[in-house]
Formats: sequence, C-alpha cells, structure tokens
Amino acid sequence: MSRWWGAAAGRLRTAVSNSRSLYLSSSPPAAAYHTIQAIARECTGSKVSARDRAQGRIPAVVFAQQLLTGGKISGRSVSRKRLLTTERKQIQAILKSVEPEFICSTTFPLQIRAGSGSSVLLESGTVLPLKIHRDEATGKVLNLVFAWADEGSELKVDVPLVFKGEDVCPGLKKGGYLNRIRPSLKFLCPAEHIPSKIEVDVSNLDIGDRILMHDVEVHPSLKLLSKNETMPVCKIVAAKLERAESGEV
Repeated sequence: MSRWWGAAAGRLRTAVSNSRSLYLSSSPPAAAYHTIQAIARECTGSKVSARDRAQGRIPAVVFAQQLLTGGKISGRSVSRKRLLTTERKQIQAILKSVEPEFICSTTFPLQIRAGSGSSVLLESGTVLPLKIHRDEATGKVLNLVFAWADEGSELKVDVPLVFKGEDVCPGLKKGGYLNRIRPSLKFLCPAEHIPSKIEVDVSNLDIGDRILMHDVEVHPSLKLLSKNETMPVCKIVAAKLERAESGEV
C-alpha cells in the first residue's frame, strides 16, 4: 500500500496560472494538478477518525456545496455525499504545491477507490476544497471538506486578490501607500471557470486613485456576489493622509 500511495504522491505536478486579461489570473485545468486518491469509508466518529489519523490517513467528506448554502441542488444528488479517507503524505504534497491562500479556490480531480491499493474505481469527479481543519497546536491537518465541482454546476467561491504593478505605480513612486481594502471577492462561478486568484493591476494608479469592485475584469460567466459593486478593492493613499488617519504626528 505504501508503494501505491508513494507513487501517487510522487507524480504530483505543479500548475502555472496564465493571466486571461489585465486583472484576471484563472486556475489551470483540474487535470494539471495531481488526482487526489481517496478510499470510501462507512463508519464515522471521533474514535474512527483518530484511528485513521494514526494510520497515516486524513478523514474527508465531499458533497454538494448547496447543502451548506441552502441553494438548489443540481447534478450530484444528496445521496452522492461521500465519506472518505485520504493519504496524509499525498495531501501534504498537494498543500505544499499550492499557496495556502489559493487552496480553497483551486479545483482538483478526485478518485474514490474501494480500498487501499484497489484498482476498483467507485467514483470520480472534480472537487473544490471548502475547509481544511487543522490542529491548533501542531498545525496538522485533521479533516478535509470538499464540494463537488462538476462541469455545468455553479459554486460560491471567495477568490483571493493579488495586486501587481507596485514597482512601477506612479502613486507609490511619489511616496504614496497602497491600501489593500479587500483581500478577496466572492463570485458565483461555473465549476469549469473557477479562478484560483484574480490579479489587480495597480501600475497606472496615482495618489487618490482607486479600483472598484466592478472595475476588476473576470471571465464573463462569473457573477460578483456583492450588493454594492462600487466599493473599492484598493486605493493609493498619500503618506501624510495615512499618518493622519492612523493618529500619528
């Protein structure tokens, strides 16, 4: 079994995101990442989970995101909720290959097998990590929560914002300060167009300039989930104004 999991973890490939436009950097196709290998489980409970962790496995669950949000479920039904265990070494390798802030906006292929080393494939699909529960003291991963991200379905995703162009920004060269107001934006995304991050270009901003939510360019299929799209995501603030707002003399 260790050889089977070791070979799986060893084939991990790192994907590179390509920018679609001035602001958007989308996630690469799911196949560009290593396929998560999981084993179906039937039993639950703290004792069962503790035993799995002691054996080098991480308990996991995958279901339709709408079960959490209360939305209409399409595609995979409630009955396709799956209780799983994953190999700790493989999950650690995947987490090391993706920056932490992008994990929950990156989709991965998933294969569910009948048992350790089994060639019997019970189910496969694409999933989006929703939560990674860690031990507060050690940082070790305790549990994983995934949502099915089948083609044709839509998911609500908090997509991180990455600001670029600071080295040539006119406002910053004049001594201004980049006020990052929003670290992320929430979108309703088709599963096949979930961006791992969105790049916001500040290279042309002067002091006092700002970029608003509706200024950020994304794939046309993405729907911004905000009641006020005129709120800024960032602003170039004069250094003196920054000190005044912070109460400094």
